[in-house]
Amino acid sequence: MGKRILGLDPGLAILGFGAIICQAEVKPMTKVRGKSTSESVQLLDFGVIQTPARTELGKRLCTIYEDLHTILEQCQPDLVAVEKLFFYRMGNTITVAQARGVVTLVLAQHQVPMVEFTPGQVKQALTGYGNADKHEVQQAVARELNLESIPKPDDAADALAVALTAWFHQQ
Repeated sequence: MGKRILGLDPGLAILGFGAIICQAEVKPMTKVRGKSTSESVQLLDFGVIQTPARTELGKRLCTIYEDLHTILEQCQPDLVAVEKLFFYRMGNTITVAQARGVVTLVLAQHQVPMVEFTPGQVKQALTGYGNADKHEVQQAVARELNLESIPKPDDAADALAVALTAWFHQQ
């Protein structure tokens, strides 16, 4: 059985998630060298947790809390990778930080290790360029996971990008 990595793209309105499984493959090499081990990656699941905009904050955070518990129980990750908070609008940053607090709490309750990556680290890992645009990153996600199309919605594709970044850093 392989290592399961869950990627999360935190948000209050939409929290993206994407789960992958990394499995070791033994490949024959030359007669002199013997065998080589490398890892392959496969898509397990992806989607979003959505909270309605006109709902009070506490209820929205409860939805994230409950749904994330369900996702963790279903995916059984060995590691969770989370995109670090990016400051661009103070009002939005505060609500995203509150959602991230719920994420951190749920992960601690499940005793799942967490790693964090900045948006630049994710772009660098998937495209080799820290200033890549969103579409380039999404294309890299589809390519790495051998998908015919880019996962939708964007938040789920972003979460898969974070999971893949964790996988690249583990190798």
